[in-house]
Amino acid sequence: MRFVAIRAKKFRYAVEFDEAGELREEDGVALETAPEWSPEHLLLAALVRCTLKSLRYNARNSGVDIRSTSGSARALVTRPRSGGRYAVVEAKVDLNVELEPDLGEVELSDLLEFAERDCFIGSSLTAEPQYRWTVNGRAVGS
Repeated sequence: MRFVAIRAKKFRYAVEFDEAGELREEDGVALETAPEWSPEHLLLAALVRCTLKSLRYNARNSGVDIRSTSGSARALVTRPRSGGRYAVVEAKVDLNVELEPDLGEVELSDLLEFAERDCFIGSSLTAEPQYRWTVNGRAVGS
C-alpha cells in the first residue's frame, strides 16, 4: 500500500501600518480601527471574529443556518508562572449564537468543538482559550 502525502493549504495575510498610524490590507484598503485600540484589543477581536467565522463555515457544511452571532473576549497578560516574558496566560471567550434548526446535544457539541478547533487564532495562542457558548438562549457546555 502506498501513502500519498497531503499538502497543507497555505493562507497568507499581510497588513501595513503607515506613518499616520493607519492599518491597511495588502491591496491598500484601510482597515477601520480606532487609534485607541491596542494590539491586545485587536488580538481579542480577532479571536472572537475567527471563532464565529469558523462556526459559520462548519455550520454551513452541516446544513445549519446561523441567524445571529455576537461575542466578547477578555484576556490576562502577565508573566507566566514558569517565568519569562509577558504573554497571554488566560483568554476567555463568550459567544452568543442563534442556530436553525435547533440541534441535538451531540450534534451541537460537535459543531461548537469544530468552531473552536478550526479558529487558527485561538489555536495559535499558548494559553488555550476558554469558551462559553449561549445557543438559542441557553448556556451550552462548560
